[in-house]
Amino acid sequence: MTTAEKNKLLAMALLGASVLAMILFPTQTRGTSAPADASATFKTKCASCHGADGSGNTAAGKSLKVRDLRSADVQKQSDDALYNIIAKGKGKMPGYEKSLGSDQCKGLVAFIRQLK
Repeated sequence: MTTAEKNKLLAMALLGASVLAMILFPTQTRGTSAPADASATFKTKCASCHGADGSGNTAAGKSLKVRDLRSADVQKQSDDALYNIIAKGKGKMPGYEKSLGSDQCKGLVAFIRQLK
């Protein structure tokens, strides 16, 4: 097995584990109004691929070719565009609206804004 194949397998395993954890251990039910700390949510839901600093400089992030959340291309997107990506998913990234709720997804948008 090549290194690229191993990285892809690792990334898919991490993605699968993240999705399974979201299903088994949701942090907020839909319709509740109390948002969780966005930093903690980012750490538990996003950092395995996007990195703690948002750079995407992780094995999974490199394998999946995730975007640097600090980049001008990401930062110039509207809040609504970022929210829709987080809530509905995009490409290989799963949507988080059902497991996190809209308030936490909005909190993640705000958190991404401060990753510059």
